[in-house]
Amino acid sequence: MARFDLHLHSNCSDGSDTIQELVQKIINNHLEIVALTDHDTVTGISEIRNSLPDNIKFIPGVELTSKARGIKCHILGYNIDENNSALLDLIEKGKLLRRKKLETRINFLKEKWNIELNQEELKWLYARNSVVKTHVANILVNRGLAENTVEAMKKYLDGCKTGNTRFDGEEAINTIKLAGGIPVWAHPLGGEGEEHLNKDEFLSRLKIMIDCGIQGLECYYSRYSDKEISFLKNCANNNGLFITGGSDYHGGNKTVAWGQLNTDNKPVDSKELNIPPLI
Repeated sequence: MARFDLHLHSNCSDGSDTIQELVQKIINNHLEIVALTDHDTVTGISEIRNSLPDNIKFIPGVELTSKARGIKCHILGYNIDENNSALLDLIEKGKLLRRKKLETRINFLKEKWNIELNQEELKWLYARNSVVKTHVANILVNRGLAENTVEAMKKYLDGCKTGNTRFDGEEAINTIKLAGGIPVWAHPLGGEGEEHLNKDEFLSRLKIMIDCGIQGLECYYSRYSDKEISFLKNCANNNGLFITGGSDYHGGNKTVAWGQLNTDNKPVDSKELNIPPLI
């Protein structure tokens, strides 16, 4: 049984582990196929590729925060060329969008909660390659204002209206293809803390995502039951889409276990995947 995890985050985006900590966990947990899929950045790819032993298959990836024809979605790009100019241009565009969102959240904390970030905290935030809500929440946790990042986000940040700062979904999908990659719809029934879509809601959205050019579904996911996984696999097979899977591991920033591919954390063989260009 070849163990895999195709959805991992480092502190290059909103994970807590450094690249070297990720590498050590991959080795210690005997994973054989892995992908780094940081949010809207590719800065960690070179380091992890050069640090992993040759017996572990590494797939360079990215997760683009998008909105496709009104559908908020995350698009995983697998087997990308991280030096592709179109992809780097899009990522730079996203960096500016995230900075705009960050400034809105900083002002919200000050005006709504009378919480003003100091220069050291601001310097740390603006140094992030891909700054997200979790980073702001980490500061609030460090200040003792919440027990964990989830609590901090719900209490202090979820009421902040930041507007749409996501990539256009079709642009994200097409850019991944231009970079030689395969675009896959991440956690298509809903991600961490989100209410899962019912069958009709999902099928309606699936038609739109296929029309936008998606080529695969993340069927195995840490928050999905066996029933949900089976449903997604059938949908993928019926529509000629690739089947992938990953934990969405963020280190200490989420309660997702390393390599967890279903709600019961049962092991899954890579033979269950259907993405021949990669596996």
